[in-house]
Amino acid sequence: MPEIKVVTEVAGRVCALPVETGSSIGNGDEIAFVEAMKMEIPVTSTAAGKIKSILVKIDDVIAEGQAVAIVET
Repeated sequence: MPEIKVVTEVAGRVCALPVETGSSIGNGDEIAFVEAMKMEIPVTSTAAGKIKSILVKIDDVIAEGQAVAIVET
């Protein structure tokens, strides 16, 4: 199965993870929320599939372009 890394477009603190490993997701579904500049910015999937792994946890400080999850398509 092909794998896609879901990356964040902003740096900040992970404040929510609405999905779990093994969850089925659709293209555009929210994988995580990153708090940046007092706003919660969603990190969305770029493909439909199943969450293979979540690479961050709540309260992690992450950088722009960092992978937050891997999706099997």
